[in-house]
Amino acid sequence: QVHLAESGGGAVQAGGSLSLSCAASGYTGNPACMAWFRQVPGKGREGVATIPRYTSPTYAESVKGRFAISRENDGNTMSLQMNSLEPEDTAMYFCASGDRAICTLDTEAYNAWGQGTQVTVSS
Repeated sequence: QVHLAESGGGAVQAGGSLSLSCAASGYTGNPACMAWFRQVPGKGREGVATIPRYTSPTYAESVKGRFAISRENDGNTMSLQMNSLEPEDTAMYFCASGDRAICTLDTEAYNAWGQGTQVTVSS
């Protein structure tokens, strides 16, 4: 059974930085796609960034140039470095993994999810 565990997150002032990590277990091999999503109360889950196993990542327009997603060589550990944080980045952040041929920022592309970690950015 696949299990995703997030770590990191917390509270920071606007302009600050935070780093999130996600460890995947239970895979035979590595997931084709790993991604970060975020969600605020009352809204749907929004794709932040996705990183395929062997090709370049994709970012939401709202985080381009500020966030960087990466995967470790083992393929099962993923990180999200968040810089120049804004109050609008405040949300619960979720790690996700899936095995579709094309990695997108749609929730339907992922079949395993972590429990989430809170990021709060104050102005």
